[in-house]
Amino acid sequence: MNPINKTTLHPYSRSVSIIGVGCSPFMNTLDDPETAGLTEGELFGYAAYKAMEDAGIRPKDVDYFFHGEANPFYCSNYITPNIQVSEWFGMRGKGSIHHSEACCTGYLALEEAVNAVASGKYNVVLSGCVEFGDAIVDGTKPSFMRRKFDFFEFQESLKWIYDNTYTREMMCGPNIHQDDGAEWYKAKYGLTDEQMDDTLIHMAINSRRGAVLDPLAISKKTYEEIAKENGFDDVMEYMKSFYNPMMSGNLRASGLELKCDGAAACIVCPTEMVSEFTDKKGIEVLGIGNATREANQPHVEVIGTQEATRQVYELTGVKPEEIDILYANDFFITSQLIAAEISGYLPEGEGWKYFIDGRTAFDGDKPINTNGGRCSFGHAHAASGMADIYEAVMQMRGECGARQVKKLPKTAFLRGFGGAQNLASIILRTAE
Repeated sequence: MNPINKTTLHPYSRSVSIIGVGCSPFMNTLDDPETAGLTEGELFGYAAYKAMEDAGIRPKDVDYFFHGEANPFYCSNYITPNIQVSEWFGMRGKGSIHHSEACCTGYLALEEAVNAVASGKYNVVLSGCVEFGDAIVDGTKPSFMRRKFDFFEFQESLKWIYDNTYTREMMCGPNIHQDDGAEWYKAKYGLTDEQMDDTLIHMAINSRRGAVLDPLAISKKTYEEIAKENGFDDVMEYMKSFYNPMMSGNLRASGLELKCDGAAACIVCPTEMVSEFTDKKGIEVLGIGNATREANQPHVEVIGTQEATRQVYELTGVKPEEIDILYANDFFITSQLIAAEISGYLPEGEGWKYFIDGRTAFDGDKPINTNGGRCSFGHAHAASGMADIYEAVMQMRGECGARQVKKLPKTAFLRGFGGAQNLASIILRTAE
């Protein structure tokens, strides 16, 4: 029986390119007196203004905007945050829509913007996402007065993204789902538990090396530095110690997201109009594939990624060997391996060796998550996918400084995944 419905995509009515990107630091706002009182409007507005500045436009030039947040009511005490915060970034009177697709929100934020421009209805669209993943609104106080909320309280909020009728009875949900990708891979390709452990550890080490060179990342020290601080000369010995405990059957602490606060945004316009706004080359959005799966279905991430990837390759005609750089939403770090092999960026059944050999680090020949991903850059849920888009665009322009990859990427592949619901595969290419 076919486990998922198939969708055929059709070409855009006109080509659309990204002309501006912006991103806030990913941070724990309550840990710094200078950021402790930030509002959602200020944080979203920071990223939006950065994207407009990068694109060479002003708020009056924006025809429409999209606002994404994974959990606006629970985390921000808003129901319609696009309207409630629009004054903070010059959008008074502009049409807009709020959307929420859990941790895939940032990737689908790009699709919302591209579709709006490709349709011909608008020429310049702003799309951004924001999340306070570490600081929650206290409903008894004004919204800028937030409090910390721990991982257990965060886990409680996840009940809203799973099928509440059957999930608990089937013993599914996030705590079991997080091991699915690793277990699937081990069974399919015959890896031992030790080989998978080594692979996931090296993913974390490689990712952290890129993150510490990114001033916007929440992580500031490499694992090698942390190991030495704790008396270990061998980073692998540290990574397998009680300092980095197993949190599930396969994942250690280093393979789980660092939830935090942050925002990111982009500006898109018709490719033919790029030169009207900026001297920089636009980054064309060749196509975006999508799939959805409910969490209590087997191999949610694997099957959804396969379908979304099939769609975008079929639409664009791009071949896996053309991909120069890859990003995967990795709140479970295993996603790097799943996305890389299903997309064809790494060879099937052999990709794990690339991580162990360091080839997927920012300075390797197969760079993945050069900003550090969710486990090192930080995970501000809705904003994380847009932060990946920001990083991809910056790498494709050659503007990443010390973490710039060796070969200037022309074609990027991004795989979004969120809430055990939404999967997206995006292909970007530097416009000629």
